[in-house]
Order: sequence, then structure tokens, then C-alpha cells
Amino acid sequence: MNNRPITEDDLHAYVDCVLEPERRAEVAAYLDGHPDVAERIAGYTNERDLMRAALAGIADEPLPARLNLARIIENRRRRSSPAWWAVAAILLISIGGLGGWGIRGAMQPSGGLAALAQEAAYSYSVYAPDRTRPVELKASDSAQLVQWVSNRLHQPVKVPDLTDAGYRLMGGRLIATSNGPAAMFMYDDDRGSRLVVLTRPMQTEQSAPMAPHSGGGVSGFAWADGGMGYSMVGQVAPDSLKPIANVARKQLRAI
Repeated sequence: MNNRPITEDDLHAYVDCVLEPERRAEVAAYLDGHPDVAERIAGYTNERDLMRAALAGIADEPLPARLNLARIIENRRRRSSPAWWAVAAILLISIGGLGGWGIRGAMQPSGGLAALAQEAAYSYSVYAPDRTRPVELKASDSAQLVQWVSNRLHQPVKVPDLTDAGYRLMGGRLIATSNGPAAMFMYDDDRGSRLVVLTRPMQTEQSAPMAPHSGGGVSGFAWADGGMGYSMVGQVAPDSLKPIANVARKQLRAI
């Protein structure tokens, strides 16, 4: 019997489905006996599935002709000195990832409402399943929380009150996104259902009407007002979530 200890590398390889069958069975048995670790790994797996779903359409697209490696090399040979864009293209293709074309998203503006919705869904998948420390500061420290996130976002931030909708504030934390820091607030209805509200300054779409979004088993609504973007997500039916999002939107307009 193999008595090798289960390491963090094994756990991440388990999430990525790259373990040998025998080792995968050992990790699965370890998770069966360690529910706290299993819950954390389930969060990673959910995040992996969200990312795959979000990028699936891009991964299936053909490589644009302008990024064809043979063509780039031929163009370089015709010049006395290599153009910076050709060198950059070769480096990007060498980096890889989704056939070399998944990098397209990094080359396009990503600060809009769709990006915010995706960031909120990722934050939910990582923190909402955590039963140990889903928030950095608890609701009892809400004044400190508001001051902290307002200072980091360089904008006054208000925490929506969802009590009338049946959800109490658990607390919040700062989230790092590709578009800068964001504030995350988490709510619980005391029956295990959690909601996340993510807010950050918007680079584009500084004012936008509320729009639905879904993916990876979560539903959400995102909007922007006065240069700030907001997205509420949860494992709640859209028709039930929309009135709650409307409550938050009306309160946040007062900022």
C-alpha cells in the first residue's frame, strides 16, 4: 500500500485531472476522510468549471491568420530588423494557453459589465462554499469594513441592507481583479443560501442598466451607476434574485 502523504501539489493535480488513476484514488480517499479539505477542493473545482465555461467559445475559434507563426517568421525575414509587434506575437504564441488564441481576451478591453459579472461569479465560487472564513471582516466590524474598502477603492462604498429580503450581512473582504481591487460583501439567509455583492470602479460602461448573467451554476445581475459597477450573484433562481438585486440597486443610488 502506498503511504505517501497527500500534498497541496496532489490536491491541485486532482483538481486539474492530471493524476495517475492510482494516485487519484488515494487523493479521493483522503478527501472522503477530510471534509474540510474536500469543501475547499470543491470550491477550486467549481472555479475551474466556471473558467472553462467562460472561455469555451474562445478556445473553439480558429487561430487568426495574422497570428500564424509561419507568416510572422516570414515577415520578420523580409525586414532588416524585427518589428516589436512580431516579437510580441511570437512570445504570446509561445506562452500558449487554449491553442495560443485564448490570450485574445487579455488583448481587448475587459473592464466592462461582462468582466464584472465574471469576477463576481469567480468570487462566489471561491468564497461562498467556505464555511471557515468566507469573509475577512465580519458584519460586527461593518464600520471598519466600509472604511477599509472605501480607502482601497478610492470611492465611498455603501453596504446594501438586504434584511427585508431575508438575507443578513455576514461581512466582506477586498478582492483582487484584473481591473483593480473590488469590494465583496456576503449575505446569508440562515438556511445555507448565500449571496455575494461585488463592487468596483468601472473602466468602461460607467453607467449601465441592470442585466442578468449566469454560468457555472450561479445566477446574477450586474449594473453600473456613477462610475461604480455592481454585481449580485448566488445559487438563486433569477426570478427570485432580481427583486433582491433591485433592492440593492435602489439603496446604492443614494451614494
